[in-house]
Amino acid sequence: MKSTKAKRVSTISLFDPPPEAQTPQLSKRTATIKAWIETKPGAQGLPFAPRKTSPPLVIIYKVMGKVFAILSVRGAEDVILKCDPTLASVLRQDYTGVGHRSHLDRRYWISVRLDADVPLREIKRLVSLSYGLVSSALTAKQKAELERLAPSAPTRLNPTVR
Repeated sequence: MKSTKAKRVSTISLFDPPPEAQTPQLSKRTATIKAWIETKPGAQGLPFAPRKTSPPLVIIYKVMGKVFAILSVRGAEDVILKCDPTLASVLRQDYTGVGHRSHLDRRYWISVRLDADVPLREIKRLVSLSYGLVSSALTAKQKAELERLAPSAPTRLNPTVR
């Protein structure tokens, strides 16, 4: 005789972050870039995993709801950043570790391999430039709210590396 119990089906959401205990171990360079991104005022990271029960593949970083960085935390070590179109083409010529991802507009987004020939200082500069590009395009109201988040460091919105 067959069981009449209904099977319980779990719902899978692509945007629900997995439990923190499952966060994969990061390489030293990836951890450094992650820490640098998180120093930006108003930067919020959202882990993204294909299944609710699996560890995140990437962390999507936003400032005031606008994406400025996508950091891979599992698999290939890279970070995707917004970039000035002219600078993007120069970077692709200068470094073999700078490329693009097919799902993003190659004119405005670059993918930087963290294990390639791009120096750490240059990656930090590119993160700051990406943050600056996105934060400069915010509305006046959003910029004022962002300034309130970092009142002790109003110059932090300036994309310079120290």
